[in-house]
Amino acid sequence: MTAVRLRARSGTALLLVSLAGLAAFCWPLFVTPGARIGQSAFAPWMFVLLLPLLLAVALAEVAEGGIDAKAIALLGVLGAVGAALRPLGTNVAGFEPMFFVLVYGGRVLGRGFGYLLGSVAMFASALITAGVGPWLPYQILGAAWVGFFAGCLPRRPRGRAEIAMLAVYGAVAAFLYGWLQNLGSWPFVGGMSSSISFHPGAPLADNLGRFVAYSFATSLGFDVPRAIFTAILVTVTGRPVLLALRRAARRAAFEAPADGRGD
Repeated sequence: MTAVRLRARSGTALLLVSLAGLAAFCWPLFVTPGARIGQSAFAPWMFVLLLPLLLAVALAEVAEGGIDAKAIALLGVLGAVGAALRPLGTNVAGFEPMFFVLVYGGRVLGRGFGYLLGSVAMFASALITAGVGPWLPYQILGAAWVGFFAGCLPRRPRGRAEIAMLAVYGAVAAFLYGWLQNLGSWPFVGGMSSSISFHPGAPLADNLGRFVAYSFATSLGFDVPRAIFTAILVTVTGRPVLLALRRAARRAAFEAPADGRGD
């Protein structure tokens, strides 16, 4: 069962946004030697360009009829739940309880819904916590990808095997989310030793090595607890949440795709 069908226009919009997001995360690794980059000049452009692109995905789905009023209502409910949960872990070492909502939303309702859910939940939580800033597009993209790829997992497992698969995915996705956020900010962080700082124009392998060292030195204490906490939440809440979401999807009677696989 899928709540949001990715058709040609919306799928193209999602692909373009994702490619733009990858470019936004990775472009400093490919700048010319000696280039001077600064977040004060770059971040406002990222904010102005990426947020409209993220909205374009939702608008394309609405325009193509890939999302109806029932899906929008469910998106609003789950987005509000995710937004309300996120502040509970603010400033606590990596304990961010919203990610299991994205995992289950994408798993049950499809990858298109998962993408929108991650975007909506992260944007709404930023408004609640006054967390709007140059980091927000990176956070929205990271959360959107968590929900999207949850919808890409194999459909076959059920029962304990399914919950175990989702717990592993939740841990890996929550961990990689933290590293993505590091990649978005690391080139602009000053005052670090040269062994972990970004060197514009350095060979890609060298900068990637410094990035890994930087992530281990600065964020491992957040990334590992986030991964463990997400896996625990997925495991503990798995059965009731899956049953509730699947019951809601059946009652809403979302149109199933022709090949029987979730979008």
